[in-house]
Amino acid sequence: MKTPPESFLLFKEELRKAQLEKERLQHYYEQKLAEVNQELCRLKEQIQSQQDMMRTTLEYASNLENRLTEVKEEVAHATSRSRNSIY
Repeated sequence: MKTPPESFLLFKEELRKAQLEKERLQHYYEQKLAEVNQELCRLKEQIQSQQDMMRTTLEYASNLENRLTEVKEEVAHATSRSRNSIY
């Protein structure tokens, strides 16, 4: 059996090195992609929390506004009642 030419052996070795480099790069970029996805999930959670806080704050402010309106009406009603009293 004939031995393969030296150029073929060199090519085979370069191909093996290229495949190893490809696998290394693939692993590296998969790891980077996983990190980016993890950061994205963390940012989504933060945005959701901030939206919830804003929603709660708006509901609280709305309730305070309604309560303030009720108190103003009660004060106005009490004031008008006191003016109409005999005493």
